[in-house]
This record gives sequence, structure tokens and C-alpha cells, in this order.
Amino acid sequence: MIAKTAIIYPNVHIGKNAFIEDYCIIGVQFKNYMGEETIIGDNAIIRSHAVIYAGTIIGNNFQSGNKANIREFNRIGDNVSVGSLSVVEHHVQIGNAVRVHSQAFIPEYTVLEDDCWIGPQVVITNAKYPKHPNVKNELKGARIGKNAKVGANSTLLPGISIGKDALIGAGSVVVKDVRPGVIVVGNPAKELGKVHY
Repeated sequence: MIAKTAIIYPNVHIGKNAFIEDYCIIGVQFKNYMGEETIIGDNAIIRSHAVIYAGTIIGNNFQSGNKANIREFNRIGDNVSVGSLSVVEHHVQIGNAVRVHSQAFIPEYTVLEDDCWIGPQVVITNAKYPKHPNVKNELKGARIGKNAKVGANSTLLPGISIGKDALIGAGSVVVKDVRPGVIVVGNPAKELGKVHY
């Protein structure tokens, strides 16, 4: 079901059993990139006021919260959830079964590998020297490894790599790479121990 108040632009392909609520905007066109194809897989649930820009490809079983904003040229896998008021900037890669909670900020060129978990109000950064004349050519997002978890209100500096199965404690400020399977906490984040399952 697609609500009558939703705006669906040309070149948008929506899979079977989609549920798109009121006032969503799908396939937003933008300067210099008119007519880009937008694909949303089967069984999508896109909640009210969400905006998805043109050129993004999303797999099956996608869910968005209210007012989620997903920019252009993203590649998003199957079984992904992006929470209310979260922002996913352009050229982001999101693997399968990724959970992005509410009010998170995922900047350009970030990679979220399969099964990783991004807590509410997490901020990932990608500009080492904001306002530098060449800043747009030097943006570098974080890479969050498979099944890694980033706790609520954490901040990750540009280009940080979080290893597979790592755990970032809530409120941490991550200023350097995190090894696979370890727990880090604090500001700046320091190793506390290993993750045990």
C-alpha cells in the first residue's frame, strides 16, 4: 500500500508488498543528476515523512522510522532498518541485517558491514579538517565491521575502522581504530577487555 499523500518520482521501482506511509518522498531528484533510478526491494515499510533520494538501491525487507533521510547513491542490503530522524548521507554502503537506531548520523563514504548495530544518536564524522578548501575531496567515513556494535551517543572520528564483533561503550569518543572483538569505552575510547559470547 502506498499512501495517497506520498510522492513517488519517476524512475522509482518499488518491490512487492511495500507499505509507504503518508508524506513520504521517494526518488527525489537533485541538480546534475536528474532521472537517476531508485530501487526499493520487496516488503518495505517506509514510515511517514521519510525522504529517499534518487540513485539509491535498497534490498528486501527494509524499514525506516519516521522522518528518516536517506540521500543519493547509497547501496543498502536486505533486512536493514534506519530509525526515526536518522540521516544517511550519500555514497554510503550498508550491508545486510544492519540496524541504525534513531537520530544517528551516517556521513558520506561510510561502510556499515553485515549485522552491525548503530545505537541511537551515534555521530560518525568524515571531515578531518572542516572548512578546509579541499575538504570535500578528503572526506573519509568510518568502516564498521561485521557484527560490531556502537553504543548510544558515541562519536567516531573520520576514517576510523571498527573491527568485527567489537563493542563501543555508550558515550565513547573513538579517535583511533578498534581491534576486532574488543570492548572500548570512554573519551578518548580505550580498551576495556574482550567481548565474550
